[in-house]
Amino acid sequence: MDFRERLFDLRRQAGLSQEELANLVGVTRQAVQKWEAGTSRPDMDNLVSLADYFKVSLDYLVTGKEASPPPAPTIVNNYYDGQSERWHYEYKSKRTLFGIPLVHINLGRNSWARGIVAVGSIATGIVALGGVTFGLFTLGGVSIGLLLALGAVSLGAVSVGAIAVGLLAWGGLALGWLAVGGMSLGVYAAGGAAVASKVAVGGAAAAQQLAIGMDAEGAQAILIPMEGLKDAALSEAHAAIDAACQGAPGFVARLLKFFVWAEMT
Repeated sequence: MDFRERLFDLRRQAGLSQEELANLVGVTRQAVQKWEAGTSRPDMDNLVSLADYFKVSLDYLVTGKEASPPPAPTIVNNYYDGQSERWHYEYKSKRTLFGIPLVHINLGRNSWARGIVAVGSIATGIVALGGVTFGLFTLGGVSIGLLLALGAVSLGAVSVGAIAVGLLAWGGLALGWLAVGGMSLGVYAAGGAAVASKVAVGGAAAAQQLAIGMDAEGAQAILIPMEGLKDAALSEAHAAIDAACQGAPGFVARLLKFFVWAEMT
């Protein structure tokens, strides 16, 4: 459909004669007749008047196509509030996944970032970095992650921090199914002071099943002398760990054996 046909259709839909449309636009009936016959075309002023009257865009009137909407702008804010003396920076990507920005950086006091990748004072995302973080993979002062959490205080399936709580926890104070740290508590625990329900290895070790350390207390306790375990004694400790770790993934026994070796050096 070309311009003359669109004009004809619009006029007929509005219930106007050629003369009535001519009067509305401010031209002669012959001018409208020539437009619809395709022997002439209106100038820009008349095109604007026609588009305005029929409530259509110039793009549609002239080409029959609506202009594509402009892409959503990327939001970038960077300002300094002199009254509150507070700096703030924000970037939010225009690309989203399920309505969530792919990247959201929101830095400043009490700024909350929410994105697939989020960076902020408070950050929530699949990958989150900030002071307080929540997500799948997190790094922050206080870090809570479903899979991996790194932070001063961390909680996650795999957790590393000064205080770490998780399935696998490593920290100054570690609590987990497998805990490694200065002080560790878990089903399996290794560290300076280790307490476990099954196997504990450390300088001081206490466990319900097997404890190995310079100071050890448990149903089965193996003391490590100052000179370390040698030959048969070391083999006995390794065999005891293998027996106590039956049903656990192989890396658990290997890690505990490593700590037996570490206590000897």
